[in-house]
Amino acid sequence: MIGKILGTIFGFMFGRIPGALLGFFVGHMFDKGYSKNFNQTGGFNRFFASQDEFKTQAIFFHCLFSVMGHVAKADGKVSNIEIQMASALMDQMNLDGDMRKEAQQAFRDGKAADFALKQTVQEFKESCHGRRDILQVYLEILIQAAYVDGKLDKSEQAILETVSQYLGFSQHDLLYLMSAFEAEMRFRQGGGKQNANGQTYSSQQSLDDAYKILGVKTSDDDKSIKKAYRKLMSEHHPDKLVSKGLPKQALELAKNKTQDIQSAYEMIKDKRGFK
Repeated sequence: MIGKILGTIFGFMFGRIPGALLGFFVGHMFDKGYSKNFNQTGGFNRFFASQDEFKTQAIFFHCLFSVMGHVAKADGKVSNIEIQMASALMDQMNLDGDMRKEAQQAFRDGKAADFALKQTVQEFKESCHGRRDILQVYLEILIQAAYVDGKLDKSEQAILETVSQYLGFSQHDLLYLMSAFEAEMRFRQGGGKQNANGQTYSSQQSLDDAYKILGVKTSDDDKSIKKAYRKLMSEHHPDKLVSKGLPKQALELAKNKTQDIQSAYEMIKDKRGFK
């Protein structure tokens, strides 16, 4: 586009209408061919691509921590454990210096009564160009944050429903992601162990949760289970997510998800006896 504009302007200056037409054509050829080579050899387009990547990641972190603050404030009070969770997430993402200060300020912004939830989420969605896998990882992190105190009250769930709607996810999608995360929390404990309430988490319950993590039913055939597993692993593959714009700092969270998916699949595979 920049080639057409500059070509037309300079063409008009030196040759009026005919010059403008010639300049437009030359500019078009630049945009179509030379600009591609320029990008590959590290010209101005490379600089702009870097700036765009920086902006996208900044929007990701601002939207994540501000909405986390909004969810934490939903029940009227931000607990110490919610603050500690936000801080732990910043540690996990290796956010320090100015980036950490920005994340902390975003968390505070989200607690404000006049926080612009819709505008914030929609700006993030636009920055991702509607990439569903990135949006889903974002929503999964947000769900994880909402469950940090071990429960999810109605006001917090209402915000999650609103955010998921703004991102283009249905209520059914959200309920699945919530159910899968609850299953992951229990699954990580391992079969036969006791939870904080002293209740035994049996091997059968662990297997049931493995099916929930993959989003399949015990009645599904082996082919369907393999297909669901491959789809989930593809959606959460770290290299793929980074190439689509997920900040590298959020990769560890995606890796945790893939580990849960892998473990759940291995358990089901061993139980069923397929390869």
